[in-house]
This record gives sequence, structure tokens and C-alpha cells, in this order.
Amino acid sequence: MAMSSDEEYGSDQMMSDDELDADSLGELAGNLDSDYDNDADDDQFLENMRDDKPQKPAYEVDYTTLSDAELRNKQKEQVEDVRHILGQPVEQTAILLRYFKWQKERLIDKYMDDPDKVLEDAGLGAEWNDDPKLEKVRGFSCDICCDDDAEMNTYSMRCGHRYCADCYKQYLENKIMSEGESGRIQCPTDGCSRIVDSKTVRLLASPKVLARYGELLNRTYVDDKPNLRWCPAPECEFAVDCAVRQTELHKIIPTVVCNCGLRFCFGCGHNDHQPCPCALMKKWLKKCEDDSETANWISAHTKECPKCVSTIEKNGGCNHMTCRKCKHEFCWVCMGPWSEHGTNWYNCNRFEEKSGEEARGQQAKSRASLERYLHYYNRYANHDHSAKLDKDLYVKTEKKMTSLQSSSGMSWIEVQYLEAASTALQQCRQTLKWTYAFAFYLQRNNDTYIFEDNQRDLEMAVEQLSELFEKPADQLAASRKEMVDKTAYVGHRRRILLEDTANGLRDERWQFTTDIR
Repeated sequence: MAMSSDEEYGSDQMMSDDELDADSLGELAGNLDSDYDNDADDDQFLENMRDDKPQKPAYEVDYTTLSDAELRNKQKEQVEDVRHILGQPVEQTAILLRYFKWQKERLIDKYMDDPDKVLEDAGLGAEWNDDPKLEKVRGFSCDICCDDDAEMNTYSMRCGHRYCADCYKQYLENKIMSEGESGRIQCPTDGCSRIVDSKTVRLLASPKVLARYGELLNRTYVDDKPNLRWCPAPECEFAVDCAVRQTELHKIIPTVVCNCGLRFCFGCGHNDHQPCPCALMKKWLKKCEDDSETANWISAHTKECPKCVSTIEKNGGCNHMTCRKCKHEFCWVCMGPWSEHGTNWYNCNRFEEKSGEEARGQQAKSRASLERYLHYYNRYANHDHSAKLDKDLYVKTEKKMTSLQSSSGMSWIEVQYLEAASTALQQCRQTLKWTYAFAFYLQRNNDTYIFEDNQRDLEMAVEQLSELFEKPADQLAASRKEMVDKTAYVGHRRRILLEDTANGLRDERWQFTTDIR
């Protein structure tokens, strides 16, 4: 006979109150104690779960973008913090921090050892004017303009050097607006090292000069802090806070993205150059500059068809070229048959070293060295050029997006996959460009072959996406899924390459032909 679930569990586990004897109660109590003892295990389990959360990629760094207001607030917080320790006014504390380049611990240590010396060295002195004001002084004559009008306003700091208010204003305006000084403006008297504080500037300066004064104080704050850097984009007012030190740049490439959208390296301020470390990037650019005539020849936009020798101009980002005259399909980079690209024979990215016999003699070695450099520079320059063409192509594609939207019935959001593909292409071209500068300085070993395999896989995927991207507008709708999938794939291949190179730099696994420290 079948039993209900209540009957089934009741026959084995349910007991009446009378049946709960002392032994049963003791057993239940022991079970409860055991359950409570497992709380620690539960906490450990949750902690392990937290440890298993996705880790940040090795090629990414922690950073914060700061606005003008946030920079001012940071300064105020640090000034308030130190002011309570030193027992000094706000303006005086700010001057002390600027003098010590915002190194709080060093300032406190020096001040505690000899406060009078610190104040004197910082341009403050023992006496401080807490309430600066304009005064009319009978019988006074300004040493700058020689005016001795008894009704004119004058001003003097605690150093006692007095000038008429108009001359003092003109002096501050010249220092701030023309010379770009702010935190270390000294008294107008020659030989006096007393520093003009912010209260004096607020008292004398016009609103325009005062606004510029605040901007310059922010500038000096960022310039003095090694963990801060201004975004290099023109007219961008954001700064980036990143804890990566200059001594770590041989192990990491601290790429950051400003709120304005610019991707750049925090270490050197150059545009994003992953996976090439700062030292190699600078060496490569210097070498390209030194070999400018060769570089100019290589970067020419026309080549000859390898079959019929017709002149061909590259007008798109894709490297799959088809000669209009003979219909021969070839690779713009290596000039080899396109049929071999995308197969196991694809070897366009790898430079084949010549044997010792082939490079015998000084002339042969020089020729081999130049050939090697041209191999890497050709591909570096090509990806740089293709990225610009891909960007121009997207501008034209905006019209295609509008046309596609009206002809296919897609919404504007649905045709945004073209913008995503364009962004992925430009980002991957930028990465591929710098992989060739990176590879130029690599010593040949097994790690190099793995790197070149990753480089090849990314390059092949990028060329396929670029070819899809150049289809006419009436074919874009049909290739939408393929383009979306390929966009995701190139992003995946880029992450794999950057992750491998970043781990190799961190572990100092890569061996270079030059010193990168």
C-alpha cells in the first residue's frame, strides 16, 4: 500500500512528546551543537566563494579618474589632516605640504625635529598674518610706482615689505597669468623668500586671476604627486590616480582610460601601446625616427601586383587584396597568395631567421639586420595605417547604418553592432601594431613561438572581421550574426594575447635583446 509523504517520514522520524526520553533529547542536543559548530565552516565556505570570484586580467591596473573638484577636495582633506597634527593655520599648512611635495610623513618628521627651520625653509617664518587686510599709511611712498597718495590702499605681509595695492595686484597677476606660478609666489622685494598665501591672493586678485590661481594649484598638485598624471588629451581636465611606480614599468604596462575616452599609458603618457613595455616603445620609436628614409619608403601607400605588376593603392583596412586587372588575390603585408592565409601555411607574422652561412660577412649581416627591421616595421606601419582606414570606413558606415535601418526594419540599437565591430577593429589594430615592436626585441625561444602563434591568431581574426566590415550596405544585414560573433572572437583573441604577455612581463619570463629596466 502506498503511503503519503507525511506518513512515510512519520513512520521513521516523527515521535510523540512522550517518546522523547532523556537519551533522545541528549542526541538531539548534540546534533544541534554540531550544527552550530558548522557555522565556522560555513563562514570559511563563503570566504572561499569570495576568493573564487573572477580575477582582474593581468594586463589591467587599478586606477581612478579625478575631476577638478575631486582634486581640490583631496587637497583640502590632506591639508585638514596635517593641520590638526601641526597646529598651523590652513594656508600655512598648504604651503608646507606644497614645499614637501605633499609628502605628509616627511613633513611631519622634519617639523617635529625642528619646526623653526622647516617654517623658514618653506618661506613662512615664525610670524604669520592670519588676517591680511589693506591699509592706508600716512607718508608712505610705493617703491614700485613711487606714488605717495595718502588715500591709496597698501598691503604688506609679515615680512614688512609694503607696496600699494595696485602694484601688488599687478605683480600677482603677472606671476599667475603670465609666468604660471601659484604655490611658490614670493614677496615682490628682491631677496625676500616669504611665500604669498591664498588669503593674500583672494584679497588682491581679480576673479579671473583667482580662478587661474586655483587651476595652477591643481596643476602643481598633480605634478608633485607620483601617483597622479594629467590626461594627455587636448583640453581634457581630468587626472588619473594610479599606484604603479616608475620602477615597475619593466613588469607592467599601466594602460588607463580617461573619462574623456582616451586610452593611454600612465607610465609614459603615450597612447596605449600594450603589449610593448614603455622602454621598448621608446626604443622602437627612436629607431623608426633614425631610419626615417627607410620608414618613408616602407609606408608608401602603393605596391605592385606580384602577378601582373600593376600599381595598386590600398583604400581600406583589410589586407586581402584583389588586383582589378588580373584578379590575383594576395596579402598586402607579405605579398604572398591569399589562399595560404587562414591555413596551416599562414606565416605572415613570423620573421624567418637566416642561417649563419647566409649571414656570413659584415655586409651580409647588415643586410640581414635591415631585412629583419623592415619585416617588423612593415607590419607595424601597416596596422597603424589600417587602423586609420578602418576608422575612416566607420564614418562612411554611419550612412550604411541609416540605410540598413530603413531597408531591413532594424532599430537603431540593432544596427549598433557595426559600431562595436569598428571599435574592436581599431583596438585590435592598435594592439597588433605594438606586438611587432615587442617581437622585434624578443630573443628567439619557445616563448617567442607561442607569442607569435597568439599574434597570428589575432591577426587572422582581425582580417576576417575587417573583410566582413567592408561589405556593401545591402549585404550587412545578412552578415549581422557572423559579424557579431567575429567581433566577440577578436576581443577574445586580444585578451588571450595581452594576458600571456602581461604574465610573462610580471614573471620576467620574456628575454629581450636589449635592457628594458
